Amino acid sequence: MPRKLRMGMVGGGKDAFIGAIHRLAANMDGQIELVCGALSINPTIAQESGEMLYLPKDRIYLTYDEMITKEAALPADKRMDFVTIVTPNFAHFAPAMMALEHGFHVVIEKPITFTLEEAKKLKAVVAETGLTLCLTHTYSGYPMVKQAKAMVADGALGKIRKVWVEYPQGWLSKLSEREGNAQAAWRTDPKKSGKSGSMGDIGTHAAHLAEYITGAQITKLCADLNTKVEGRLLDDDGSVLLHFSNGASGVLMASQVAAGEENALKIRVYGEKGGLEWAQMEPNTLIIKWLEAPMQILRAGANYTDRLSSFATSNCRTPGGHPEGYLEAFANIYKNFTATVQAKIDGTTPTKEQLDFPGVEDGIRGMAFIDNVVASAQSDLKWTEYKI
Repeated sequence: MPRKLRMGMVGGGKDAFIGAIHRLAANMDGQIELVCGALSINPTIAQESGEMLYLPKDRIYLTYDEMITKEAALPADKRMDFVTIVTPNFAHFAPAMMALEHGFHVVIEKPITFTLEEAKKLKAVVAETGLTLCLTHTYSGYPMVKQAKAMVADGALGKIRKVWVEYPQGWLSKLSEREGNAQAAWRTDPKKSGKSGSMGDIGTHAAHLAEYITGAQITKLCADLNTKVEGRLLDDDGSVLLHFSNGASGVLMASQVAAGEENALKIRVYGEKGGLEWAQMEPNTLIIKWLEAPMQILRAGANYTDRLSSFATSNCRTPGGHPEGYLEAFANIYKNFTATVQAKIDGTTPTKEQLDFPGVEDGIRGMAFIDNVVASAQSDLKWTEYKI
């Protein structure tokens, strides 16, 4: 008999931002229920957060290892099906590895781990167990991003020549990490965030978006990283020249000191026949610019099945003109992950549209992007071969 998937959560307590986003997204389609959690390393916050979410007292855990061990010992019809990990970067690998080793599927915030080596270890366990790992590169969940990908794959733009992708934010324009901003504190701490700041946090989103839409992989890069705010320990600004496996060249910019900007992720892709443009702050619109025809504007909408790809329309939730945004894109990631896991449980085959969500390979490429950008920025060579 069909049932909801049972979710456990590591991190994401009442003092966190992203945990609530995950819970809203997971709940949007009514296919998932939160049944347990180890919601904070602070025992008081963990307990209070679990109570606020009305979790059973015996399934409010104080550590992730306690949660995974005790959930694995429960009967199959009671235990969680998967774990969502929404901790800071340095605390991704251990709970993910333990969950996989105990037979649980995993959803994990990006970047997937603290190091590339850790990501490769997760890949090995995923391959060995056959379990599903989903990485929440949210922006690939937008319908018009999926439409852009489908058009490139269908050859509508011809051979791709140029990619511009940028992600400017302004929220770290001051030394906020020393002014009580908890999000800024861990994201700018190399012991918790990793070897890169802006490129690790938002540059990875831009790189993933470029590879996702074009279907090509970065093969070479030339990076410049900067720390603009005095006293900061990691980069807060950077630019990267890119070469792709399909012969295209590109430019990637990520900055968290672009004062006044919010989350202005934008990508432009140009081929022989025309180009496309998508902006995260106007997500329902995809602009197509033709070489020999007037510009075309495509809009997201579940009623546009005659003019949008199945990948786009299967992730549209409302008729055209009804806004869908960040939460819906996040929910699309969960929806496709859930359908894939449910298919495994039922012994059926998920559709290609349901399989369209980021996974462990995307996580490895994200960690490789960070390593290669930092190596290039520290090198005197113009081009750095992309190593994984």
